[in-house]
Amino acid sequence: MTTTGRRALLRAGAAAGATALVGCTSSSGEGDGTRRPSAAELEAERVARAEAALRLRSVSTARTLLERYDAALAAHPALATRLTPLRRSVAAHAKALGEGGTTVGPATTSPSSPSPSASASASVSPRPVPVPVAADPRAALKELAAAERTASDRHTDALLTAPPEYARLLASVAAAGAAHAYLLTEGAPA
Repeated sequence: MTTTGRRALLRAGAAAGATALVGCTSSSGEGDGTRRPSAAELEAERVARAEAALRLRSVSTARTLLERYDAALAAHPALATRLTPLRRSVAAHAKALGEGGTTVGPATTSPSSPSPSASASASVSPRPVPVPVAADPRAALKELAAAERTASDRHTDALLTAPPEYARLLASVAAAGAAHAYLLTEGAPA
C-alpha cells in the first residue's frame, strides 16, 4: 500500500471514529434539546435527598415512640394523667420533624430495584405490629423511659449530618426526650 493510500485509510478511520463519537455525544442529551444537570445541581440534589432521608428517619423514630406511648396508655389507663402530656409532646415533635417534607423523590434506579421513595414509605408506614407493654405499671414506665432515651440518642446521632436549622430542631427534640425519660423514672412517683 502506498503512502497516499495509508493516509487516506487513516483519514477515513479518523472520520468514522469522529462520527461515532459525535453520535454518542448527541445521544447523551446535548443535541436533542435536553440539558444535562451541572455538577452543582447534582450535588444539590444529593444533599436534598440526604436531608429528606434524614427527616424520614427522624419522623420514623418519633412515630415509633408515639406508638409506644399509645400502647402503654392502652395497657395502663391509670397512667393517663402522667403519660398524656408527654405523649402530646412526642406527637408535636413528630409533626415538627416532618415539616418541610419527608418524601424522597425518584432516583435513577434499575427497574428491578425499588425506588427510594418506595423504600422510604415502607419504613414509615408498615403494617402496625402490636407493641409489647409490661403488665406492671412501673415496669411499663421504665420501658417507656428506655424508648425515650433510645429516640433521644437517635436524634442526637442525626445531628452530625443535619443541616443547621434541622439540627437545632433535632437537638431540642433530643433534649426533650431526655427530660421525658427522667420524668418517667425518677421525676415523679408511679
